[in-house]
Amino acid sequence: MINYVFKRILSVIPVLLIVAVVVFSITYLTPGDPARVILGADATETEVIELQEKMGLNDSPIEQFTRWFGNLLQGDLGDSYFMNKSVMAAFADHFMPTLSLALMAQLIAILIALPLGIFAAVRRGSVLDQTVMGISLIGISVPSFLLALILVLIFSVNLGLLPVAGYQPLTAGLDMHLRYLLMPAVALGAMQAALITRMTRSAMLEVFNNNYIKTAHSKGVKEKKVLFKHALRNAALPILTVIGQTFGVLITGAAVVETVFNIPGIGQLIINSVERRDFPVIQGVVLLISITYVLLNLIIDLLYGVLDPRIRLDKK
Repeated sequence: MINYVFKRILSVIPVLLIVAVVVFSITYLTPGDPARVILGADATETEVIELQEKMGLNDSPIEQFTRWFGNLLQGDLGDSYFMNKSVMAAFADHFMPTLSLALMAQLIAILIALPLGIFAAVRRGSVLDQTVMGISLIGISVPSFLLALILVLIFSVNLGLLPVAGYQPLTAGLDMHLRYLLMPAVALGAMQAALITRMTRSAMLEVFNNNYIKTAHSKGVKEKKVLFKHALRNAALPILTVIGQTFGVLITGAAVVETVFNIPGIGQLIINSVERRDFPVIQGVVLLISITYVLLNLIIDLLYGVLDPRIRLDKK
């Protein structure tokens, strides 16, 4: 296990290096001048050139990347052009709303998807199975922003049960925190629930065809024991994989839902930074999100060995 963990950590290094190069290249090639945005339309050309020189924007791409990457190796992601704070501080201020939203959306998706996927597999070909698959197809097809608007119309405008938009931190109280996150979490987690449902059904059906399941049934093992101890455990790997991937998508793809519900999360931070050409924030936030996604995949790989003893992680 130790050798496997060490190899996986080493494999992360070139991935992050490639991500750093790509992120810097994209921001460098993005049209727009931060100096002109900062000074405004009334600034003279001389003032713009002076600010460009002060910010190092006139340096060559190699010089800019070397300076940025050198600071990155020291744990310094730079400072925002507009927010008068470091990139790490800006990321920390906006990370908790996104994390709370992603966790709640993932919890909703799992609570809905796992039972539906299992029951659909057990009742394969039945009306329940066809209904679940139809609903999951709709869930995959409907964009999160459209579902968000529908939820706002029904539960906020017509029924008045939930707030239209906004965000309340956990310090304002758990009830208030959940009230503001419920609709965004449902809108964000619906598509993920549909994906997990379909994967759970497919994985369970594949396991049902194995001989050890048939042997357990022939020995008179109780249906619940066969279902949860034998079938679900052996089907857990692909289900775990899609859950981990969807959680990464929830963190990185919450920008649209955060915009609809005016949640001050990472998505809003990235959108505002792109509009203002705040390159240090764009580069730093995308890199931190990439690191988070890589770490999630590493955790999933390690959990494989816990769930399935047949996987020999120490084998060279």
